[in-house]
Amino acid sequence: MSQPRKTRTARKTRTARRASRSRAANPRAAKSTAAARTARAPEPGGFTERLLSELGLIAGVITTVIFYTVGKDWAVELDSTAWLALMFAWLFGVMIWCAFGVVRHADGLAEILGEPYGTLILTISVISMEVAILATVMLSGSPNPTLPRETMFAILMIVMNGMVGTVLAVGGLRHVVQQYNLQGALAYLAVITPLAVLALVLPTFTKSTSGPTLDTQQAIFLGTLTALLYVAFLTIQTTRHRTFFVQPSRKAASSERPAPASPEPHHHGPVYSGPYHAVLLIATLLPVVLLSKPLASILDHGIDQLGLPTALGGVLIAVLILSPEWSAAIGAAVRDQLQRAVNLSLGSALSTIGLTVPVVLAISVLTGTPLELGLNAVDMVLLAVTLVVCMITFSGAPTNILLGFVHLVLFAAYLMLIFKP
Repeated sequence: MSQPRKTRTARKTRTARRASRSRAANPRAAKSTAAARTARAPEPGGFTERLLSELGLIAGVITTVIFYTVGKDWAVELDSTAWLALMFAWLFGVMIWCAFGVVRHADGLAEILGEPYGTLILTISVISMEVAILATVMLSGSPNPTLPRETMFAILMIVMNGMVGTVLAVGGLRHVVQQYNLQGALAYLAVITPLAVLALVLPTFTKSTSGPTLDTQQAIFLGTLTALLYVAFLTIQTTRHRTFFVQPSRKAASSERPAPASPEPHHHGPVYSGPYHAVLLIATLLPVVLLSKPLASILDHGIDQLGLPTALGGVLIAVLILSPEWSAAIGAAVRDQLQRAVNLSLGSALSTIGLTVPVVLAISVLTGTPLELGLNAVDMVLLAVTLVVCMITFSGAPTNILLGFVHLVLFAAYLMLIFKP
């Protein structure tokens, strides 16, 4: 054997030994690397597997066809409480099933595109359901002028107290303390705070109209500014300051190089091509939008018939919209991907204002549909405390379980005030 060949063989042997010792010394890192490699590889799936994974879409299509043909009057003839409960359970269950399908396909696109585009697609997909539902209800024959306000306020309270509290509590219980990107969290809160105040507090104190409403000029001005600021935020999030919204690196030990926290996959199913997930995402979203009109009719009738608080309708719509994203955020916290959970939660809070407010204001101005946005005094206090606590929570220190409990206490207070205002 020639001398150069011996040298190359010895060098390869030493390299293999060093790699083996590295894997033995850090098996968790090797396992995480293998998991990340597996996550990037597309998972095979035959026609039967794909068909079974789209049962929610199939159920949504069948239910939509029924309620717009033979069952057109089923959401109107609701004198029986048992029939009312059955219709609500059917529609609500199918719509949540479809909502989870929307999130599954959005997560597939998230795996393909990476952060922060993946989380952004997921957030916009979820909030688009809210916008579509509210637009459908506002354009129906009997619009509810307070439903958009109640839904937006419910989403803010559920996201910034319920979702954030659950994420921090679960993550703190599992990992004690968790790191996140401070600049990204503060960027969210810096935009959420003024938009929430302008949209939900300011209309209560305007003098141009009677009641918590805006006149035409104020509505156009507020809707335009909200849309422009939201577009500016999205531009910054995806271009100039993209790194603000990515999980920061951490060090397992002082002698090791920084490694991204928890590279495990976060999708809910096999990842196929981008066009496949994009088309099915839209297809799965359509039943949610089309079924929102009969669901709104059932909610209005049920609340009146049972004497329930009017704000409960907004809460139920918010739960329908946020349940899959809430599940995704908790899963991210369990995997120690707190930044992804922050992007999901605070991103939902920002999108519900940045997308919903311009749309409902435009519908109100163009069609003359009555719209009340201003909150009452109790809700304004709760909103103010929530914003202050969020600022303290995401002030720079690692999160812990105590901060989660604080947000959950505020969420419990919100639920109590719905039934005992």
